[in-house]
Amino acid sequence: MSDARFEDGMDKPLRLIAFDAEDLQVLSTMTQDAVWPGEQMTWRAQERRFAILLNRFRWEAHGAAQAERVQSVLSFEDVKAIQTQGFSRTDPDLVLSLLNITFAPATDGTGTCLLTLAGDGAIRLEVEALEAGLRDVTRTYASPSNRAPHHD
Repeated sequence: MSDARFEDGMDKPLRLIAFDAEDLQVLSTMTQDAVWPGEQMTWRAQERRFAILLNRFRWEAHGAAQAERVQSVLSFEDVKAIQTQGFSRTDPDLVLSLLNITFAPATDGTGTCLLTLAGDGAIRLEVEALEAGLRDVTRTYASPSNRAPHHD
């Protein structure tokens, strides 16, 4: 018997859960350079859930003949409060791009998730406990640019 390899999941939809900062780093890596229209974010205060339907670059398939994206749901549970910075949530033409996700725990088990966006934007989530998920919900499709995102 051998350990699972990253390549083993290349043709299957992702379904990941994070319960600590180390787990969240994996979600952050898999969602780097994801893009979404601002209207695809939702916070259900009664359910204490924040979710984004995003278009994720498939880093796990990077290097294939065709660059791919897939629609995925990035969700956070036990969200007590949300703050945004650097963009207007009422802008109908708003398209956001995710750079990374971090978690800063507090001493009482609560903490803050920070979604850093391109263009100096950010989404800050105060959570009672860290529980985040990433799930692919569509088939993959060819990236319109057919190139991997690149940062200087």
